Amino acid sequence: MRGIHHALGVSLMLVLFGLAGCGSSEQAELQQWMTEQRNAARPKIVPLPAPTKFSPQAYGEGASIEPFSTQKLTQALKRDSSQATANVALIAPELNRRKEPLEASPLDAVAMVGSLIKAGQPVALVRVDNLIYQVRAGNYLGQNYGRITKVTETSLALREIVQDAAGEWIERPATLQLLEGTK
Repeated sequence: MRGIHHALGVSLMLVLFGLAGCGSSEQAELQQWMTEQRNAARPKIVPLPAPTKFSPQAYGEGASIEPFSTQKLTQALKRDSSQATANVALIAPELNRRKEPLEASPLDAVAMVGSLIKAGQPVALVRVDNLIYQVRAGNYLGQNYGRITKVTETSLALREIVQDAAGEWIERPATLQLLEGTK
């Protein structure tokens, strides 16, 4: 038993000496590798380009408009006001007329349920709040100044006036289709 302990102790000592020898050589290799990597990782500095030479331009009055003149400002204001005038001309007649009863309901609450010919003119039958109304071209419908432009057997075409994302008034077409299964 004593021999086994002695043999075990000797073998343990040999393993420790072997590891101690490996540890010092591995550590030296590691130190050498780290030094090589540190030397190889030098920053690469790119030189800045030379500044470009500024060359001032002479201002020639000539026939051009002076950039800071009131004349240029007046021209820009006239251009903006002409666009605003066209914009107002589109919506002004709508604001000055008497509203029709079907303009109180939004267009998505209106349904076309039929059509007929009355005095040679096509007439659409629309349902709003469970009431049936007769409308023809020229009548108004919906809350966006929707004017009926055409009535057919299966649809009703409108021209609405709405504001776009920039706040400008534009015309937009809309259509009401005949409800399926009502005819």
